[in-house]
Amino acid sequence: MDRKIEKKYWNRKRILYVGGAAALVLLLGYNLIFADHRSKLNVEKDKVTISKVTQGPFDDYIAVTAVVLPLKTIRLDAIQGGYVVKKFLEGGSMVKKGDSILRLENQHVMMDYVNHETEIYRLVNELENTKLNLKQSHFESEKTLADLDRQIAQAKDLYDRNKQLVDERIVSRQEFNKNKYEYEGLVHQRDIQAQYQQFQEENAKVQISQLSGTLQRTQHNLELMKENMANLVVRAPVDGQLSSIDVEVGSSIVEGQNLGQIDDMDGFKMRATVDEHYVSRVFTGLTASFEFNGGNYELTVTKVYPEIKDGSFAVDLNFGKDVPEGIRRGQTSPIRLELGKSASAVLLPSGGFFSDTGGNWVYVLDAGGKRAVKRKITLGRKNPMFFEVVDGLKPGEQVITSSYETFGNKEVLEF
Repeated sequence: MDRKIEKKYWNRKRILYVGGAAALVLLLGYNLIFADHRSKLNVEKDKVTISKVTQGPFDDYIAVTAVVLPLKTIRLDAIQGGYVVKKFLEGGSMVKKGDSILRLENQHVMMDYVNHETEIYRLVNELENTKLNLKQSHFESEKTLADLDRQIAQAKDLYDRNKQLVDERIVSRQEFNKNKYEYEGLVHQRDIQAQYQQFQEENAKVQISQLSGTLQRTQHNLELMKENMANLVVRAPVDGQLSSIDVEVGSSIVEGQNLGQIDDMDGFKMRATVDEHYVSRVFTGLTASFEFNGGNYELTVTKVYPEIKDGSFAVDLNFGKDVPEGIRRGQTSPIRLELGKSASAVLLPSGGFFSDTGGNWVYVLDAGGKRAVKRKITLGRKNPMFFEVVDGLKPGEQVITSSYETFGNKEVLEF
């Protein structure tokens, strides 16, 4: 008799299924808990620049481009306007103080000069005529007074005699009174004539004083106009080199217009353009160095121009004891401008990464050098060669310092 065989629940097949499912669950759990889920990107190691973080002296300086300029430049401006009739010298010529450079012509100035000169002649004639009239008037008045004095003397003599005779009744009272009135009238007339003479003389003196003042002012104006006439010839104010003259014969020049400049050849300076980022750190007295023909020369900041233009400002630097031989105006060269003293620091070589991260993070290689991981850092000062690392990196670590533009925002780079 056949016996029914019971089928086992945990057979081989079921055990395999359950075991596989459990293994899958364990694998998923491990991936969820322990696996690296950061975004990754495969890169070619030889296509990036890897730099080593070091400990060393940090030189606080910047490299800027400077141009050689004369120590002193004198602007050549037109004192008087006109049009150019002759050009004596061209740009680049050496000049001595007083040398003629241009000659201008101005008809208006010339006519004013002639008119003022004519006015002076008129005033001189009027002044001389007034003085002459005063003398003539004085002589006439003196003559009149002398004649009156004679008449008064005669009338007084007759008056005195008739005064005695009237008492003796030899002369009538009527006759006596007539003599008396004539005598008193003459005395009164003389007083009026004396006052008139004094008034005439005082008035003439006032006129002479006024005319003299007008004449003096007009003569002063004429002297100024002579200077204006002389200014129609543009002359070199100092010895030096006429570096430029920006007008030609026939050009119309207005008063105050710049005609060119003269360079004082007794010395040179350099003018550098500095990024506005450093405006608070650049001041007079800072030192710099400059290489020329194999020699190194020291410079000192003597002037800082505060105006910011196109994201930069200018500074003037003077040479120290030694000035390079053979240096010429207009030459340009990089100079090293010291912003502070050297100090020990953790150094990260500069590179294109900064423009992509702003110095807030970098890719740091792991110990095996197989991958680079994104890490936050803090950078301090910067010079053309290095960044000063404040936090986030240690000496000996390796960092990708080339551009991160193609990496997107990946957290891990695998080589």
